[in-house]
Amino acid sequence: MRLLKSFLILLFATATIVVLLHLVGAFSGVGTVWQNLIHAASLHSGVPWLPLTLALLLVPSSLWIGLGSSRREMMLLALAALLLLLGGSLIALLYNSYLNPVPGITALLLSVIAITLFRRTEAGSREPILRRLFGQRLRPEIFGQLVEGELSVDFPGEMHEASVLVCSVHNHVELMEVLKPADYVALMNLYLRTASDFLVDIGGYLDECSGESIRVIFGVPLPPSGVLNHAAKAARAAIDLVSRLEELNRECDNRWQQRLDFRMGVNSGPMIAAAYGGARLGRYSVSGPVVDFTRHLSAACAQYGCRILSGPLSYEMASETVEGRPIDLLQRAGSRRRVELYEFLAPKNSLSPERERSRDQFWKGVILFRERKWQEAIKVFASARIPGIPDRVLDYYLERVERARRGDDELTPEQALLAEAV
Repeated sequence: MRLLKSFLILLFATATIVVLLHLVGAFSGVGTVWQNLIHAASLHSGVPWLPLTLALLLVPSSLWIGLGSSRREMMLLALAALLLLLGGSLIALLYNSYLNPVPGITALLLSVIAITLFRRTEAGSREPILRRLFGQRLRPEIFGQLVEGELSVDFPGEMHEASVLVCSVHNHVELMEVLKPADYVALMNLYLRTASDFLVDIGGYLDECSGESIRVIFGVPLPPSGVLNHAAKAARAAIDLVSRLEELNRECDNRWQQRLDFRMGVNSGPMIAAAYGGARLGRYSVSGPVVDFTRHLSAACAQYGCRILSGPLSYEMASETVEGRPIDLLQRAGSRRRVELYEFLAPKNSLSPERERSRDQFWKGVILFRERKWQEAIKVFASARIPGIPDRVLDYYLERVERARRGDDELTPEQALLAEAV
C-alpha cells in the first residue's frame, strides 16, 4: 500500500508536468531540431496525438519499474527506452511519416528525476535500506510487511524475545579431507541451499550462512504470524529439517559416497536485535548470551548423540506442539542456577505407541539416574530400548550410569563448556 500510494503521487505529478509542457508547446522547438537533424522537415506527423499518448504511457510504466529497480537497473532501462524512441522515430521515416520522440524522452527524464528525488526522502529510501539490511534472507511476504510497516529502518537496537536455530555440519573437516575441493564445495552448497531455502520459506530470518553452518531467527524482525509462537515455529522447523536433510544425505551418498553429520541447537530468550555494521557491510542481526548458547547446544549434540538439542525456554514454549525428552541438567560452578536441556523428537502426538513407551521409560530412567538409583535406572533404560533401532542418547546414559557407579561421573569437556555458558 505504501508503494502504491507513492506511485500514484509520482504518477499524477509527472503526468501533469508532461501535459502542461505539451499544452504550452514546449515539445515543438526541440522536436523541430530533431526533425531537421534527420532530414524530415518536409514530413508531417501521421497521427498528431501519438507522441503525447506514448509519453503518457511511458510515465506509469517507467515509474513502476523504476520504483522496484536499483539505480543502475533504472538507468539501463531508461537508456533502452530512449533508444527505442529514437529508433521508432527513424523507422517512421521509412513510411514517409514523422514521429516526434521529444514528449516520450521528456517523460522518461521526468520519471527518472521523480524517482531519484523520491528516494532521497524517508519514504523513498525505506525499501532500499531494508533491501541492504535483509537482502534475500527473508521470505518476500515478510519483507513486504516490513516495507509497508511502521518499524524504523534505523534499527538502533532493541531487546526482543525470539528463538534461534543453529544447524552445523560436524564432520566438515573429514569431508574436506576425503573430497576434492570442488566436490566439497558442491556438497556444502547443496546442504546450505537446501536448509536455508526451507527455513526462510517457512518464515525464519537467515541471520548467518557460513561454510558449514547456518543460523536462523524466529520472532524478529517481525513477530510470527499464526497460532504458533516463535519457539514452536523453531522447534517444528528443526524437526522437519531433519527429515529433509536425511533425504539430502541419500543424494550425497549416491553422488559422493559421503554423508553429512548435521546437528541442531534451538534456544529462546531475550536478545538484542539491531542493524550492525555500516554502508559497506551492514545487516540486521541478533546478539547476546541466548544466541551464543545456541551454538554451544548445536556443538554438544554429538556428545549426547542427538540431532536437536533445546534450551529450557524453547522446550517449555514448544511443548504443546512437539514431543521431547530430557537430556541433561547443567549447573555452572558457584551458581545456583540449573538449566535443563531437552531433545526434540517429533511433532506432537506423532510418535508410534512403541516409541512413546520408549520415551516415557527413558524419562523415568533419567529421573532415577538423578536420584542416584543406579540399578533401577539401568533396568528402566534397558526397557526403553526398541530392538533394531539404535539410540545413541540411551547408550550415552547407560555409559554414564556405569561411570557414576564407579564414582567417575565428572563433567566431560563438552559438558563443562555448556555449564560455563549457562
